[in-house]
Order: sequence, then C-alpha cells, then structure tokens
Amino acid sequence: MSGRRGGSPGVAAPGGPVAGEETDASQTGLVGITAGDATIHTGIHTGDVDVTVTAHRHEPAPDPGEWEEIAEISLHSPTGTLQVTPLMTDLDDDLSSLAAIGPGTYRLRVHARGRDQAVDLAPDTEHYFLQCWPAPPTPPQLLRAKDVYGSQLRAEQPTQTRVTIHAPRGQHRQEHDILRRSLGG
Repeated sequence: MSGRRGGSPGVAAPGGPVAGEETDASQTGLVGITAGDATIHTGIHTGDVDVTVTAHRHEPAPDPGEWEEIAEISLHSPTGTLQVTPLMTDLDDDLSSLAAIGPGTYRLRVHARGRDQAVDLAPDTEHYFLQCWPAPPTPPQLLRAKDVYGSQLRAEQPTQTRVTIHAPRGQHRQEHDILRRSLGG
C-alpha cells in the first residue's frame, strides 16, 4: 500500500514504544529509534514524500530497484500494530499496519531515494519503501549506502547530553541573593 505524507515518516506502535533503547540514526544514516518510535530521516525539511509499505510473514528480499539507501532496524509491537506516522501532517491515505502476525518483534527494512536532491528544502523528490516481517531482535544494519545525506548522518557523532543532578556548589545561595536583591530586600 502506498500513500503521501508530510514530514519525516516514522513507525509507531499504539500503546507502547517500539524499542526500549534509543538508536542514533548515525548507525545507518537512514533510520533510528527516538522517543520509543522508529524515525526515518528524510533529506527534505518539509513537504510530501512518497511512502509504500508491505507487511510480510517471512523475510522478503530487498527491493532491487534504484534505491540509494537501504537499512534495517528491529522493532517491537506490544499491541500487534505498527503504523506509519507523520511527523508534521496527516497521511493522505491510511497505510496498512506493518505487523503481519500481531504482537511481537519485527524487522523493518527502509529503502530510500532522492534524499540528496533538496536537503533541508521542501520539494516533492523523495521516495520510501518499507518492508516489515517477524524476526528476533538484531542490531541495526546498513544494506546499501549511496547517498551523500546518509553518509553525512553516519559521520555525525551521537549527541551527548550532560545531565546535572544537583546544583553546582553555591548556586542556590547566588540565586537566593539575586532574587532577594530584585525584590528590594
């Protein structure tokens, strides 16, 4: 089944995350896990992309078409539904669930072409083909790497966020003094 949608496509399972751990897109340059959902990284900033999905009971062969990038990632469906979700707008057509046999673990293969044609712009140039089948969890895998945008994503280092679990020494006293002075005390 195919459809058109706005923004980066993703895959989500209503009722629960598709994966417990974040998977940075720098591993494949195409797909990663963010906030519990699979996120497919498009080259365009906004606009429509063509998405075609197929659900399988057994692993299919990768589509031999003119795809520039092909990557795989493991997903889990606690409810038996894996839906393509839009980032910014609604789908023109409802796409069928990617979970062919109900609840369980699946492998998602994402094919992409056209991501280099208008990076961070908004034309209609990108095409995606998603295949999904039941499979045990395995690490992300890159099957084909031909576009520049994917190469740039793979070259990026995963973001590192520093979390402070306590205020630096003396910060509370400084904030209290600033607040007291601003209130005229």
